[in-house]
Amino acid sequence: MHELGIVTHVIRTIEETCTDNHLTRVGSVTLQIGEVSGIVPSYLTDCWKWAADKSEVLRGSELKIEMTEAITDCLDCGKNYRTADYGKECPFCHSTNTVLNHGTECSIKEIFAE
Repeated sequence: MHELGIVTHVIRTIEETCTDNHLTRVGSVTLQIGEVSGIVPSYLTDCWKWAADKSEVLRGSELKIEMTEAITDCLDCGKNYRTADYGKECPFCHSTNTVLNHGTECSIKEIFAE
């Protein structure tokens, strides 16, 4: 379960941000997660509840998750498409000369301080 490692890193980053900005309490955190990132949102939420309660700044905070769509670009025809629907093969020209452009990210979008 790599979600615990992700949550630990996110919490550490938020605690540092809070220290740098003199914040004492966080009410919620919004993460953007790519739909092909391999991260299981429910596991992330479970890990958050456990780990955030160990942090003075994050105790009781809510984790909000926004999924971002995975998009692949075809290097042969120049079009892009939803990766989750078609995988590596371009639905327009059937080339596999493609590159995943978006959808693997995990980033902190917003920290709401109380």
